[in-house]
Amino acid sequence: MEEIELHKKFLNYLLTEKALSINTVKSYENDLKGFFTYLKQQDISALNCAKETIINYLLGLKEKGYNSSSIARNLSTLKQFFRFMILENIIHHDPTEGLKSPKLWIRLPKALDVDEIKKLLSVMLSSRYFLRDIAMLELMYASGLRVSELVKLRLQDINFEAGFIRVRGKGDKERVVPIAPRTIETIKEYLMELRPSLLKKKASAYVFLNNRGQPMTRQRFWQNLKKMGKMTGINVTPHMIRHSFATHLLEGGADLRSLQKMLGHSDISTTQIYTKVSMDRLKKEYLKHHPRAK
Repeated sequence: MEEIELHKKFLNYLLTEKALSINTVKSYENDLKGFFTYLKQQDISALNCAKETIINYLLGLKEKGYNSSSIARNLSTLKQFFRFMILENIIHHDPTEGLKSPKLWIRLPKALDVDEIKKLLSVMLSSRYFLRDIAMLELMYASGLRVSELVKLRLQDINFEAGFIRVRGKGDKERVVPIAPRTIETIKEYLMELRPSLLKKKASAYVFLNNRGQPMTRQRFWQNLKKMGKMTGINVTPHMIRHSFATHLLEGGADLRSLQKMLGHSDISTTQIYTKVSMDRLKKEYLKHHPRAK
């Protein structure tokens, strides 16, 4: 089987069998292109690739200046690819078996503290879209949604009476996340006072709309959030809001399993990273305030 055909077959497997999103599959595709280019330069076939080859490839990425998360993602892509070939009986030995991302590759998520979140939520925007932008920020912090999940949220996904939302996350997996009464009121205010004027007599199933009545994009939300950050002097990204949700819940006593479900993590080891974040924050507070810590 030619490598081009193998490449296409793997991507089709990710879309149909694994039910991954198009954006995720594109990420896999880009990673594989780089790997296949390397194999061609080394005159090595993917069908008889050795573990040493993969290690050298990953070390090469590091030398090129790739950050730890990009290298870890590339390794994850290669693991999926070779497991697929095992599944299809194309090869009988997995060269990625036993390969793990070094701890130095793990980048701990950055979270804002509670006061910074309060400062962001209390900012007064002069824009007429203020109600929408604050509602999106409030909901993201209250639910831990990924920004892609936030912009795709539909009206039918919100249960105002019961106080929860249905979220369609990675791999088209659905989960239920509770939201607080304060968040519900903020969303209702936006729905009643601003959204009708954005629709301009059109109809839309999506909750958050731009000035043309179309669904908000991830890029637009990021730009709006960046403006809020500038106004408050806080360096913030959408991912940091999600990380803050997780970190603050864990610090407040939430258990890991519940947090895993709310974040939509398929593997609890991903959620356990926040335990490390919380311990680091706790240590900083100890060193800062304990009289015998210095």
